[in-house]
Amino acid sequence: MSTVKVTQVRSTIGQSKAHHGTIRALGLGKIGRTAEHTECPELAGQLRHVAHLVRVEGKDA
Repeated sequence: MSTVKVTQVRSTIGQSKAHHGTIRALGLGKIGRTAEHTECPELAGQLRHVAHLVRVEGKDA
């Protein structure tokens, strides 16, 4: 399985509650925090939802 590295690069101040919840579900919450997740369709949807707040780096396992 391949993993992706997700880093928060922008603040959630002024964003909707849905964006706040998605960032939290990804294991982020502060600028500069990074989390690793395995690729799946659910993750792709979450990343599409908050693409303007995060940076995604692909990584092979």
